[in-house]
Amino acid sequence: MPRPLRVIAATFALLLVTACNSASSGGTAPSSVRGVTADSIRVGGIVSMTTASGYSKKDTDLGARARYDRANAEGGINGRRIEYLGAEDDGQDPARNLAAARRLVQQDKVFAVSPMSSVTFAGAGFLDAQKVPTVGWGTLPSFCGPAHLYGFNGCLVPTPGGTLNQTWPEGLAAVLGGARGKSVALIAGDNDAGKFGIRTFTQGFKAAGFRVAYAKAAVPATSMPSDWSAYTKEILRSGPGGRAPDAVVSVMQTPYNIGLFTALKRSGYKGVISDPTDYDPGLLAKDATKQALDGVYVLLQFQPFESDSPAMRQFKADIRKAAGGKDVPLNMHIMTGYMSADLFLSIAAKAGKDLTVESFQKAAAGYSDTGTLVGDRAEPKGQKESFGCGALVRLKNGRYEVAVPFRCYPPIPFG
Repeated sequence: MPRPLRVIAATFALLLVTACNSASSGGTAPSSVRGVTADSIRVGGIVSMTTASGYSKKDTDLGARARYDRANAEGGINGRRIEYLGAEDDGQDPARNLAAARRLVQQDKVFAVSPMSSVTFAGAGFLDAQKVPTVGWGTLPSFCGPAHLYGFNGCLVPTPGGTLNQTWPEGLAAVLGGARGKSVALIAGDNDAGKFGIRTFTQGFKAAGFRVAYAKAAVPATSMPSDWSAYTKEILRSGPGGRAPDAVVSVMQTPYNIGLFTALKRSGYKGVISDPTDYDPGLLAKDATKQALDGVYVLLQFQPFESDSPAMRQFKADIRKAAGGKDVPLNMHIMTGYMSADLFLSIAAKAGKDLTVESFQKAAAGYSDTGTLVGDRAEPKGQKESFGCGALVRLKNGRYEVAVPFRCYPPIPFG
């Protein structure tokens, strides 16, 4: 064969091999987008799995894994499998949180971070600057505003010009037969989150018609009190005429709540006690903990596990499968991981086959759906305010029961 013909033949053969290789991978060339290949999307998480107080959000990882597993079983997202690396433990330490964010992006080359659940988010600025879509529990100001950060149930920390979620005040008003003439005491840890929580919930409870008799971020955030009497005495004298308030609302984590609630009950308090963290059947294993939490109304920002909606049945089936066929105790952290993953997957699916940060952001900018486990979702609304939905459950005789059904409440302006 003359040399020119051999060159042409070799070139044709090379083109043919290239075409065949492209066809075998779905006709899509490897992506130049960080964490995205022709057949996979790499995702990692950041979660406070260990803390000084013993409080752990480790089950957030199980919830996320369960949702990603189902997505993969259903064929992935527009033909790409989710390569979930699991969650980094930040130990509730700002430095470790930032280090985890850097490691996931610079070493592991993830496309997204989901879930992110911690009381600290030092890595927020880095992730946003690196244009890393990040989905987590929007209990921190970092989830309210930055372009690439999303709360799975919206922004829960209102900003000036934003709105307040009224689920808790309205729910407790229903429990008490109305807010008119009723007083409430609010207590939180002495840190930035606690102080901001006191400010926002004071406004929310007043707007619902309550008299706020006590509102302090006074409990040391770094060392749990061994003696709660100074706090209980002040609270129990804060109501009208020096009497006890009708409700005590704690904006603290479980170990603190157990100490406070035990002290209140020993002091003879008979009013309503409420918090936003203690919906966890695992807490009932110890008698002392079960007694401390008995009768407590817990705020949920998702459908209670006791509900029987199709979405809840799917959630339970997914968790059981991810746990190796075992029935594991469900808790709010499992839901946090699951719904963080769910929001990421839903937006990524809408972004289409050509997944880039830009296409993800464009899809998020016009995203909405209804009837999820956290109610109706919408972006970019969720980067400015919560989705406004929730319920109250009560622990009674060792079991949780729905006290106020899941519903969505109109928000109020935050000022």
